[in-house]
Amino acid sequence: MPAAPVRTSDLPGVAELLEVAVTAVGGTRREGQDAMAQAVRKALSSGEHLAVQAGTGTGKSLAYLVPAIRHAMARDTTVVISTATIALQRQLVDRDLPRVAKALKASLGREPTFAILKGRRNYLCLNKLHGDDTAEPEDDQLFDAFAISSLGRNVKRLHDWASDTETGDRDELVPGVPDSAWRQVSVTARECLGVSRCPVGEDCFAEKARGEAGRADVVVTNHALLAIDAMGDANVLPEHDVVVIDEAHELVDRVTGAATGELTAGTVGAAARRCAKLVEDSLADRLAEAGEGLGMVLEDLPPGRWETIPQAATGALTVIRDAAGMCRQALGSERKEDPEAATGRKLALALLDEVSENVVRVLKTFEEADPAKRYDVVWLAEQGPDGARHKVLRVAPLSVGGLLRERLFAQRTTVLTSATLALGGSFDALARQWGLPASGGDSADPVRDPDAPRWKGLDVGSPFAHERSGILYVAKHLPPPGRDGLSPAHLEEIQGLVEAAGGRTLGLFSSMRAAKQATEALRGKLSVPLLCQGDDSTMLLVKRFAEDTETCLFGTLSLWQGVDVPGPSLSCVIIDRIPFPRPDDPLVAARQKAADSRGGNGFLTVSATHAALLLAQGAGRLLRGNDDRGVVAILDSRIATARYGGFLRASLPPFWQTTDTAKVHAALSRLRDA
Repeated sequence: MPAAPVRTSDLPGVAELLEVAVTAVGGTRREGQDAMAQAVRKALSSGEHLAVQAGTGTGKSLAYLVPAIRHAMARDTTVVISTATIALQRQLVDRDLPRVAKALKASLGREPTFAILKGRRNYLCLNKLHGDDTAEPEDDQLFDAFAISSLGRNVKRLHDWASDTETGDRDELVPGVPDSAWRQVSVTARECLGVSRCPVGEDCFAEKARGEAGRADVVVTNHALLAIDAMGDANVLPEHDVVVIDEAHELVDRVTGAATGELTAGTVGAAARRCAKLVEDSLADRLAEAGEGLGMVLEDLPPGRWETIPQAATGALTVIRDAAGMCRQALGSERKEDPEAATGRKLALALLDEVSENVVRVLKTFEEADPAKRYDVVWLAEQGPDGARHKVLRVAPLSVGGLLRERLFAQRTTVLTSATLALGGSFDALARQWGLPASGGDSADPVRDPDAPRWKGLDVGSPFAHERSGILYVAKHLPPPGRDGLSPAHLEEIQGLVEAAGGRTLGLFSSMRAAKQATEALRGKLSVPLLCQGDDSTMLLVKRFAEDTETCLFGTLSLWQGVDVPGPSLSCVIIDRIPFPRPDDPLVAARQKAADSRGGNGFLTVSATHAALLLAQGAGRLLRGNDDRGVVAILDSRIATARYGGFLRASLPPFWQTTDTAKVHAALSRLRDA
């Protein structure tokens, strides 16, 4: 449980420290920022969890960094800050934390320290770099001379870089290298020999990063590593009593991704090849044949969720489980051996354990007859480029709420924050996904679980006057979107909005197919430049869009959350349709069915919540600065006519709303001519 409060009277208060920090970064104090900082201070003192919605421009990073740093230094402990994106990680480590630490040094008596920590796979492994062992090439590279030569060039570049880098951090290699090359010089946590057995353990980049993190007041990490730390028995992160989760709207998806297992015939074959050098040929051959058998079984089965396990799959998986177990037994227990042999054995064990755990997990899932009571969901998917697609068996948790409740909220004080947390006007939709009780677990609730974590929700608003700065336009007159792409009426609507705005439009589409259709249909009709995601790197496209005030940019998912373009280059955001998840998504379907079986509304709990999050994120692209003005245009009439439309509209910023096309065109024209 969170540590008991201690006296901190010898340190300045949060309000005073925040004033110093804001002044140092050249900002101005905001009411919402002050309210958030005091709420975080109170949560860290009381141990009660906190969810804070802080709109763009609030300055939420400083609002949690200042009380977090003060808490860490007062208690001589470490605070972990987790983010979903590399961009925010870099902002915190490269910009915010250095300036805040320097500014607070005089007030706190010493300069606060901070570090960034990633998964072991993100660091160069010196033992693997200088060893004889190389990873198996990808299946589609086995007979591709160009791919093999490209791999060799990238690996040589990594060898050259290894003598220059001080951190071994993959993100510091610019330009980067493909995953196939990076795998040649990195290891997972399972593959690592351990610092005591590794011949270059004292120089290990990953261990240096962990050591630095263990001495820091603040450690910045990502949601995936936070999940791995929570799921595992060994501590990946340093000891800490507080976690601040920024971009908390992404938490469930990132934890789900970290907890998802995959099994392919190729994975089993790779494990067999690893074992071939270390065990009897007959044992390795048996595992290889079992993998081939699984491949044949999966190729004959259609993609989709498994409500029951096919009999042929049961047989193939059982054979793999037994063959992998025999190989593992033959490898024996840990023993003294030369480093090269130890490395080979460790790599073989890592692959064997991955295969075995996923096989057992799939088989165990179907021991429970009722799908609604199962912990995991199993489905067969296809992946890879067209013409070289192969089947992948995936297993993922039906819910991560139990994991988060038991391994995160029950262990340490947690602050969750984002610009988008209150959906439909309430935090409850996301709280349920996190494993928290609705409405903070109010003790006045007669059916409240007495052991449920207590939490509070706070919306500190936004410094932007949404009602005066933005219009939410719903094209109620348009037909509901169909499956055959954008209708002529939708394309005409987009053209009218772009022309009224004089370009300056970000088009957010629910699929790349729709984005390309709109681009191809309108490029010859518009007098302004029109860019489409895929024409160039997304970063360069956004840069061109921001620099040319007449340019439009159309794209899909990454643009819904990744675009920050304040100023006159963006005055219209077009959303083609409500971004519901695909109805045939196996995990979504299973989660909806489970919610229905408990007497809830699966569609509202899962699909509508997913759509509300994305809509709010997409609409949030419009106002990025105090002087920004414009229109968010949603071309899906269902948001005005369907029963769930009110929930979705209540999840959006409080813009002035209209369905009048003429008023919207006139407003955009005035902005264009201003």
